[in-house]
Amino acid sequence: MSDLLEISQLGDPILRRQAQPIENVHDEHIQKLIDRLIFTAGKANGVGIAAPQVAESYRLFIVASRPTIRYPNAPVMEPTAILNPQIIAHSAEVVKDWEGCLSIPGIRGLVPRYQAIEVEYTTRDGKLCRQTLSDFVARIFQHEFDHLNGIVFVDRVESTLEIVTEQEYQKLIV
Repeated sequence: MSDLLEISQLGDPILRRQAQPIENVHDEHIQKLIDRLIFTAGKANGVGIAAPQVAESYRLFIVASRPTIRYPNAPVMEPTAILNPQIIAHSAEVVKDWEGCLSIPGIRGLVPRYQAIEVEYTTRDGKLCRQTLSDFVARIFQHEFDHLNGIVFVDRVESTLEIVTEQEYQKLIV
């Protein structure tokens, strides 16, 4: 069996559903899903991926920031599994920046997000973690957190004039 998961595309009803909390983080299925999500995000040049994007309705996502063709200026971090996350607090400052999504290929949008957030989540080892994230990593977290609530980035774009194709986006970042 391949570790590569099929990524659900916009229009698939699972992307619009509220994901279910994870009761047992040590469950073999959840642990294998974490590994497969990390692998799939890497193969797809993603900096994050949520379980609903692979047709698994769990409150689980991966944050895996690193420079890719899709995000050449992304900071480097180890892929991190985020289970049952919550946003505890956020900055007053909101910043607009370009986002894309593995479930909406070929499209980018200017999305307003909090510049900094305080979050709480369970690690894959079952430990409760609380930390403050800022800038690009905070953006990834908010984007993936939205997936757990049935929201995709195009829902957050303030104007259709702020949606471009991937081809036009690449011209903007050169």
